[in-house]
Amino acid sequence: MNPQVTRNGRPRILTGDTPTGALHLGHWVGSVKRRVELQSTHECYFLVANMHAFTTRVDLSAEIRRDSIEIVRDYLAMGIDPKQSAIFLQSEVPAIAELTFLFAMLLPFNRVMRNPTLKDEIKIKNLGETYSFGFPLYAVGQTADILAFRPSGVPVGEDQVPHLEMTREVARRFNQIFCKVSEHAEDSDHEKLGGTFPIPHADVGAVGRLVGIDGINKMSKSLGNAIFIADTPKEVQKKVGKIFTGRQSPTEPGDITNALFQYVDAFILDPPRVAELKDRYSRGDNIGDGHIKQEVAEALNKMLEPMRERRRQFEGDDRAIIDILKDGCIRANQVAEETLAMVKDATKLAYFPRRLTIG
Repeated sequence: MNPQVTRNGRPRILTGDTPTGALHLGHWVGSVKRRVELQSTHECYFLVANMHAFTTRVDLSAEIRRDSIEIVRDYLAMGIDPKQSAIFLQSEVPAIAELTFLFAMLLPFNRVMRNPTLKDEIKIKNLGETYSFGFPLYAVGQTADILAFRPSGVPVGEDQVPHLEMTREVARRFNQIFCKVSEHAEDSDHEKLGGTFPIPHADVGAVGRLVGIDGINKMSKSLGNAIFIADTPKEVQKKVGKIFTGRQSPTEPGDITNALFQYVDAFILDPPRVAELKDRYSRGDNIGDGHIKQEVAEALNKMLEPMRERRRQFEGDDRAIIDILKDGCIRANQVAEETLAMVKDATKLAYFPRRLTIG
């Protein structure tokens, strides 16, 4: 089946998140907002990558289970509709694990270790040389997460683009080895030439990388610089007040490329007002950081209040979340098993058909 023309006539997308805690504004502007926009026009599959969470938290399985449920609450809060989109658990789609093992044969080990996102995570998480073999393997697993659904596009944050490029390499190599697609073929022609996989493109959000309130690093729970979707209005106000700019005086000409103005651009949805703030700030026209932070906090709370309300509808109701995940897993397995059958046919691993059922 060509993913450009799916069962419902819509192009297909796949993306997801590792459940490491509550989602924050970086997730929203980097990827989730784009998912919400696409779900009415695309066939959408959203992955809770709970197995990937074991790469650094293998001794915290109860926490991973809790976070997997909480991340779905955040999805629902932000506007993902489980009637339109399949939200599913990585661990409940066995085709992903099978494809990971096969795709590992298509990637040289040194290529995996050159992945800049992987290298950054090793550094940021201070893993040194202590990480498990599964940690670099998860980069291969991400290629299987994606290709199991043969999507045309993958909504991602800017930092995930290197992972997607490795996925594109795997798709090309598989098509060349097993489907005899020419190495000179254009990416857009692979399926037309008999390839099993499309070569998916990155669909990066309007803000590919949102800086945290420390004004330096990418927003991250582990770095303590995040504003979460579930934060109260007071918490948002307090955190925005901490955004670091280094500016000393309201009459000092300011740098409109600083962290504070990234928030102005991303969340104050009034272009004339944004232009006015930038003009006055850059000239040092008696406008302080505190005033701008107040406007940012107000804009954020206005955006977040409907999300908080939707989230409250699912607070304490784990059963409803499990039911959503079960339905999403049934839908996801239909596509992933179809892909796996195509892969086994291409690789001469198909000996007899199999059927997978859930519950």
